[in-house]
Amino acid sequence: MVKIRLKRMGAHKKPFYRVVVADSRTPRNGRFIEEIGTYNPLKDPAEINIDNEAAQKWLANGAQPTDTVRALLKKSGCLK
Repeated sequence: MVKIRLKRMGAHKKPFYRVVVADSRTPRNGRFIEEIGTYNPLKDPAEINIDNEAAQKWLANGAQPTDTVRALLKKSGCLK
């Protein structure tokens, strides 16, 4: 199954995430198919940059977002 999930980047105690499309069997920070955005929770307010067109394409093809990514997609206006 293909999932849309977060890939953790950044230094210790300074997380920065990339929103990626990956196979559900790969490790969290392992191989991915496509990067569709970023999420920086340290900014106030949190900075969310997601390519809505790419996200819609993957959702139409059957990719399942994780709970956190689903909330981010709703905030960015990609999901209703």
